[in-house]
Amino acid sequence: MLGSLFSHQSILGTRIDATSYEDACDRIQTWCEQNLSCYIVAANVHVVMTGYWRKRYQRIINQAKLITPDGMPLVWGMRLLGMRRQRRVYGPDLMLAWCDRAAQLNIPLFLYGGTENTLQKLKFNLLRQFPDLTIVGTYAPPFRSLTPEEEARDRAMIESSGAKVVLVGLGCPKQEEWMSRQQGLQAVMIGVGAAFRFHSGEVSQSPRWMMQMGLEWLYRLVTEPKRLWRRYLINNPSFLLLFGLQVLHQKFKPVKNF
Repeated sequence: MLGSLFSHQSILGTRIDATSYEDACDRIQTWCEQNLSCYIVAANVHVVMTGYWRKRYQRIINQAKLITPDGMPLVWGMRLLGMRRQRRVYGPDLMLAWCDRAAQLNIPLFLYGGTENTLQKLKFNLLRQFPDLTIVGTYAPPFRSLTPEEEARDRAMIESSGAKVVLVGLGCPKQEEWMSRQQGLQAVMIGVGAAFRFHSGEVSQSPRWMMQMGLEWLYRLVTEPKRLWRRYLINNPSFLLLFGLQVLHQKFKPVKNF
């Protein structure tokens, strides 16, 4: 895959898979055809560091069927660890790539997360961009923790819609925990984080040149400082330190003679 000898790398204990947009869409298509119940995580530094501090959450991430390198620091990390050709597979872009594939194949989608207003604008924008896309349902759950009865009701609603793929926009770590609890739902669940807010037009995305330089975090910090300062000003330096130690450990790890 991607010309690499490896299928994945471990970064601070979180598995990151070798993939691309086309490969990820191929996999999702296959899993839909197989009626497989599974979930996909788009991992960035925030996801990896949350998993590093919270091992239960890390287990949830690592049980995903596919974990994409959503952030450039993870892409650079994979390259340092031997996956020289790995590129970014960014959650919001993967969402659009899948919508394009789903429109071509008439695979029905369900949008779960955000607010009702966000979902209305998101659905309008997606159908304008992909006129043949089939969106069979949307739902904005309460921001509080759901009761088991509410989750069972939501699951029944999604199943009755006939959706083959559920795009989940609840944010980290809530969306990964929710998807893990819904295993058995006959659909592929894709955690897309802030993609709902981006593609609805409610929040602006970083310029592409900043994304390519790994500076998207700075753009988001400037635009949403109260909400994101802790994530970036604590997680980012911690990641650089801990991953640097991982690389040094692997570089100087003694080679066993057999």
